[in-house]
Amino acid sequence: MIEVTAFKWVPDFAQGSVRDLRVRWALEEAGLGYDAQLIGFENQATPAYRAMQPFGQVPAYSDGKVQMFESGAIVLWIAQTSPELMPADDAGRAIVMSWLFAAMNSIEPFVAELAGIDFFNSEKAWAAQRRPEIESDLRKRLGELQDALGDKNWFANNRFSAADILMVHVLRDLRHTPILADFPALAAYVEQAEARPAFKRALADQLKPFREYEASRPTSS
Repeated sequence: MIEVTAFKWVPDFAQGSVRDLRVRWALEEAGLGYDAQLIGFENQATPAYRAMQPFGQVPAYSDGKVQMFESGAIVLWIAQTSPELMPADDAGRAIVMSWLFAAMNSIEPFVAELAGIDFFNSEKAWAAQRRPEIESDLRKRLGELQDALGDKNWFANNRFSAADILMVHVLRDLRHTPILADFPALAAYVEQAEARPAFKRALADQLKPFREYEASRPTSS
């Protein structure tokens, strides 16, 4: 059985963004069952968990044949045996891999830097000076991304693939801002991906333990 580690709970701003969602979504699209192994923050630094994930993050992955960490690598591993996520021909596989890495290397750093300011540093004096420059750089990159999408539904030869899982997950991390509304083709792209049944199942499965944890906590009187 495939096992994927995930958190028992994260704060509101991170719910729906934790990277086990990428792996859950890929497994759902591929029609593969899995067990979620829930961990708490107290588990992250333990030797046992660091042996699975050297940085204490989620997800870690095992399927009886391999043990892996890093969500992008895991999604690529799943995709290589899934016709739903990766085409069979070399040219098709190459373009999927190109866009998969583009999501992580050409788009995500800009999104992550903005989110880092908004969620963790917004009250610091330097943030007010730095944020406009970061947003400007991000908007330039999003414009380039939208031009590349053009009138296609999906990035790799206009068929849904593992690349779209990574790209959509990255773009969803802008949902605390109105930025994506200024790029209507990208906003529509994310919306159609979020409408996929596999995404809905993956998101619901990630959120379920968070809701259960929150319901179990005593309420203040």
